[in-house]
Amino acid sequence: MSVASRDLPTSADVFTAAQNIAGRVHCTPLMRSGLIDTATGAKLFFKCEHLQKVGAFKARGAANALAQLPAGVERVATHSSGNHGAALAWAAAQRGLSCTVVMPQTAPRAKREAVAAYGADIVLCGPTLADRHAALEQVVAASGAHVVPPFDDSRIIAGQGTVALEIIQQSRELGAVPDILVAPVGGGGLLAGIGLAVAALAPEMLVIGAEPAGADDAQRSLHGGSHVTEQTPETIADGLRTTLGYRNYAIVRRTVRDIVTVSEAGIVDAMRLLWTRTKQLVEPSAAVGLAAVLEHGARFRKKNVAVVLTGGNMDLDRVSELFPPGGNGE
Repeated sequence: MSVASRDLPTSADVFTAAQNIAGRVHCTPLMRSGLIDTATGAKLFFKCEHLQKVGAFKARGAANALAQLPAGVERVATHSSGNHGAALAWAAAQRGLSCTVVMPQTAPRAKREAVAAYGADIVLCGPTLADRHAALEQVVAASGAHVVPPFDDSRIIAGQGTVALEIIQQSRELGAVPDILVAPVGGGGLLAGIGLAVAALAPEMLVIGAEPAGADDAQRSLHGGSHVTEQTPETIADGLRTTLGYRNYAIVRRTVRDIVTVSEAGIVDAMRLLWTRTKQLVEPSAAVGLAAVLEHGARFRKKNVAVVLTGGNMDLDRVSELFPPGGNGE
């Protein structure tokens, strides 16, 4: 599948999205940590999207998408492993709409509970993307719901790009505009939106994506010049297991400088550092950006680096698996 340029969002759409979601989502803080700066040799600015509505940046895209719904829509639907589903359920409730979320049976229990708590109907399906799409088609056929995709959608991409608008404004106020902006990448809604915003407002800033080595389709797509659409992911970062969307790939290939991969151990180490040094409870996917700085230190050392902490919806039942007794505890 190819995407015509007319189907792609632009930087102007990101600015419009900022207006659409103003007052509906938080302007999340930029956080510093001297101890982590010392550990990395870089000056880091953490964009705290784990403190966003629904505990993830996904609230931005969902709010923007529902601000642009066609007239007469009463029910929306999507597929999601968790955070987008919760975001859409939240945004729908804010506007008095019904919502159905197709979720894989492998989705963390905490994320399924969050989706239900916001009032959405949940339809469980198999673990693959094909399973999700098939189940979603059945939902739409039965209910006539308007589909809001989790990442391969112009409204979603533009909404997620508002993260970068805030980073640029906040860092300028601090007098330390980042040399590099690092964001995790799964489906690519966040990375593509950031790419559009940075290209318009701070083209000198390098945008780098980070993903688990066990789900490296985005890196293979960017480096190989051909869109990788299938993979069997193996990673604790459940929010990054999906493949890069078509629109997302088209934008990423022209706005993102590089995509790096990180190890599973590196993700856990980054989580531990964030939990213990900043006291911020982030989920595995959110720690991938810091893991990239830690594992690819040479390219970040002595640089101002913005790192997006994407979500905080941690499945607390899994903590003992990630940090077993006798590990590198504090």
